[in-house]
Amino acid sequence: KGHKVVPYCPRCGTALSSHEVAHGYQDVTEDSLFVRFRLKGQKDTYFLAWTTTPWTLPSNVALCVNPKEEYACAEKDGERLILASALVGPVLGEDAKTVWTKPGKALEGLEYQPLFDFQTADKKAWFVVSDPFVTLEEGSGIVHMAPAFGEDDARVCNENGLPFVQWVDERGLFREGTPWAGMFVKEADQYITQALEGAGLLLKSLRYTHSYPFCWRCDTPLLYYARSTWFIRMTALRDKLLRNN
Repeated sequence: KGHKVVPYCPRCGTALSSHEVAHGYQDVTEDSLFVRFRLKGQKDTYFLAWTTTPWTLPSNVALCVNPKEEYACAEKDGERLILASALVGPVLGEDAKTVWTKPGKALEGLEYQPLFDFQTADKKAWFVVSDPFVTLEEGSGIVHMAPAFGEDDARVCNENGLPFVQWVDERGLFREGTPWAGMFVKEADQYITQALEGAGLLLKSLRYTHSYPFCWRCDTPLLYYARSTWFIRMTALRDKLLRNN
């Protein structure tokens, strides 16, 4: 028994096939966030990650970099921010001063502080991992990982022994234990953004237009959601099946 991330309609309570998902894409404009994750033991040094889904941030357990790309620690306005070297200028401006550069592989294992006080985990979490799926096409070159809400997130976190955290229920509502209990995830985005800004962890928010899947039946935004699933080791049964057939 485990979890599998599927396109899921929280209103209908059903997973959708790729064919069904293809019927429901719409162009939407939402806030995307550049978020500071404080390097553990450091006062003014942060990893900078970008996300278009603020509601997944409470379920964060790791940050992911590309092992072969170059990353920089850049100083601006009295703080140091770690992000992909190629994106320092576009994200921070040409006046940002590079303090050091390292390959992504060298950042593996570095720990950071979780964003929210209520975040808990049943095993080690909140450290940097690496995987080639991370690109430098947009954002900061650092991806925040929430294994309950993304296929790549689930795969990479599973490979690195990270905990499974899911602060959202199957109706798309935040669970008890969070400040947004009972609130639909898309509605909570603005309040999560405000909480990050109040804590000094939001670098900036930008409007971002992208294609997003909606349920073709009821027009509800789909969630990529890890559902409880049974996996059967069919290879272990193969010889017995052949004998019985």
